[in-house]
Amino acid sequence: MSAEPGIGPSRPGAAAPVSGAAAASAGTQHHVRAPGRGNPTLIFLTLALGAGAYTVLQSMVLPALPTIQRDVHTSQVGVTWLLTAFLLSASIATPILGRVGDLFGKRLMLLIVFAALSVGSLLAGVSNSIGLLILARVIQGLAGAIFPLSYGIIRDEFPPARVPAAIGLMSAMLGIGSGLGIVLAGPIINAFSWHWLFWFPLMVSVLALAATAVFVPESPVRARGTVNLGAAVALAAWLVALLLGLSQGTSWGWTAPGTLGLFAGAVVTFALWVWVESRSAVPLIDLKMMRIPAVWWTNVAALLLGVGMYSTFIVVPPLMQTPRRIGYGLGASVTQSGLYMLPSTAAMLVISLYIGRLTSRFGAKPPLVVGCLLTAASFVLLTVAHDQPWNFIVMTAIQGIGIGLAFSSMANLIIAAVPIEATGAATGMNSNIRTIGGSIGSGVVASLLAAGTLPSGYPKESGYTVSMIVLVIATVVAAVAAALVPVARSRAGGSGRAAEGIVAEPAAPGQLASEPAAG
Repeated sequence: MSAEPGIGPSRPGAAAPVSGAAAASAGTQHHVRAPGRGNPTLIFLTLALGAGAYTVLQSMVLPALPTIQRDVHTSQVGVTWLLTAFLLSASIATPILGRVGDLFGKRLMLLIVFAALSVGSLLAGVSNSIGLLILARVIQGLAGAIFPLSYGIIRDEFPPARVPAAIGLMSAMLGIGSGLGIVLAGPIINAFSWHWLFWFPLMVSVLALAATAVFVPESPVRARGTVNLGAAVALAAWLVALLLGLSQGTSWGWTAPGTLGLFAGAVVTFALWVWVESRSAVPLIDLKMMRIPAVWWTNVAALLLGVGMYSTFIVVPPLMQTPRRIGYGLGASVTQSGLYMLPSTAAMLVISLYIGRLTSRFGAKPPLVVGCLLTAASFVLLTVAHDQPWNFIVMTAIQGIGIGLAFSSMANLIIAAVPIEATGAATGMNSNIRTIGGSIGSGVVASLLAAGTLPSGYPKESGYTVSMIVLVIATVVAAVAAALVPVARSRAGGSGRAAEGIVAEPAAPGQLASEPAAG
């Protein structure tokens, strides 16, 4: 998303207008100094509450699917739509609502998405039918825009020195919340019922909604223009076709006419979207901005890292829960398998607390490269040893460090490369690309596991081994893509330290904001 060509933000005190191309050449970040209208700590806690509720809902349903299927008397295909509907809704809403936030105010849109998350959770909590549950998940998915809106608010309101750490910690909430969802699902179902998987996030989202109204000021920076409805429809069309094909391919068959038709439709509507965006004076998503090298290679890494992270939920818990009598697995319960994954969540939380210092010292690129390599190493470990609990505990701890480093770094790299009024668009697409990667990885892994099954119905051990080798390859290639992200240099000395993640002072009128702030 970008402002109209040649027109800067419309508010007083906003950054000087900078095009995507100028941002690419300068390799720097444009920032408006926080006007001190809000308390950064209270703002961050508010954003983290809402992000936590959303990300927990994203994964908490996974262990409960068999229970929900029995209670609402639906089929395996029907209950799978609780994941598919959430994924589709979030993928479409994230970039579009991010654009609306850039235009009309991030606080306003944040209030709307927190309200949607609350309404969706309430509907799911009272529901006993699969139709109402699917509708509730669609409404919950609208809250995917929490992340790009939060990044924009942080960039608008926080002192420059605190921006990288806050962005890193907020980015890590995606992994932390997803891990907590897996860990908490079993105990909540055992102590209460699956309905409480929605009641608890409802309480948190309502609290975040109230806190937003009280503590979060409205954005001082706006893009000019309108929402390009044609581009929004085309974007929604190709995302729906692609993600629906990926999610249903395992059950329909990858060569089934329906699957191939969806993929063909995705190609056609993607081409239509590119055509509409390229001809628009005010595009929904500025494709020139997406071609900035730092944005492009970070998004490639995000796609492949999404393959690794989201596929973990398809591979690791089922492997742990496979009975030992099958010849592999731990025979763990849902609760036990969640506890074995707790080190991952703890590691991500610890890393997110230190990502600001790491970014200030090394820049945002090295943590992304190291994070991808550590994630690959975790899959290597599980490939060679997965018959003892400690294998999974060590694996999840290493993966937590890797995912924490990588996710916390990607948003800072994107934000450092684009104009301030494009924050919502650029980070929204980065989040979307991770989701698409997760859909691709989950589809591939599910197909590999289903390709060979034992008479007992469980996948062959070799299916898990091949799946993890695929994930190793994906995350190693992600590290290569991360290594190709160009490093911005300070102009002051010509050979200064990397400037990524360092927020620049506002430029004088008509001048590029290209110099990093001191310190």
